[in-house]
Amino acid sequence: MTTVAFCGLGLMGLPMAQRLVDAGYDVRAWNRTREKAGSLSGATVADSPAQAATGAEAVITMLATPEAVRSVVAGDDGVAAAMHAGATLIEMSTIGPEVVHEIAKGLPAGVTMLDAPVLGSIPQATNGELKVLTGGDAEVVGRWKDLLGTFGTVSHIGALGHGAGVKLVVNSTLGAVMTALGEALSLAEGLGLDRSNVLDVLVQSPIAVTAKGKRSNIESGTYKPNFKLGLAAKDMGLVTEAAERLGVELKVAEAARAWFERADAAGLSDLDYSAVVTEIIGKLPAGTDKD
Repeated sequence: MTTVAFCGLGLMGLPMAQRLVDAGYDVRAWNRTREKAGSLSGATVADSPAQAATGAEAVITMLATPEAVRSVVAGDDGVAAAMHAGATLIEMSTIGPEVVHEIAKGLPAGVTMLDAPVLGSIPQATNGELKVLTGGDAEVVGRWKDLLGTFGTVSHIGALGHGAGVKLVVNSTLGAVMTALGEALSLAEGLGLDRSNVLDVLVQSPIAVTAKGKRSNIESGTYKPNFKLGLAAKDMGLVTEAAERLGVELKVAEAARAWFERADAAGLSDLDYSAVVTEIIGKLPAGTDKD
């Protein structure tokens, strides 16, 4: 039985770790808030990332921010110090390629690394229908393809960091389309158009997937998170920071980042990322109060 350490039991991490347990892996789980680990059935709960990683053949990190990944991998009681030669770190968070390479350089000799961020949300994580975007040596990808296949469809994108890179590319479009939908609805409101009629048209337009998928949130004013707005703000920051380092001009991404950061600052961080629409059109989600 393959022993896997899983660090990070958030909205995505918990169902992913449960899929590993259900598939027969020996899972040792760690989460900053230990109480969340109690929802994971059949795994051993560790007191620290290092304890989870001790003796593990694969260590998975699924965390919110680059800072969290740095801490869990390289900090006190981090996984790096506990990993043995032949083990693999599989980094599945959205942190960008620069941080992936930084983390890889700090790993012990003989420890390999893959970056494998995912496309999809809670339903896909629960049902094993994620798109796993993997970067790293082909031999290492092959070694862990069955494990990664527990989460969904595995695509080998290229060298280490390329999975993280393509995830930024995808998230740049998600942020742009979501804020474009918000601006379209704001324009419609200014023109005095009926929102329901406008949405009827938008669900047949080039942004149909987003309009259809988030219509119920917008019409009800409730935004149960599948992907938290605060994380979307973080991701758009990663996109524009990468573009700045590369000398690439991304005016649309910069505007989307500004909208998400405004919504984040307005207290909407823990709502679904589609709640950015309420910041754009100036109407609060149901049950919130900026005061």
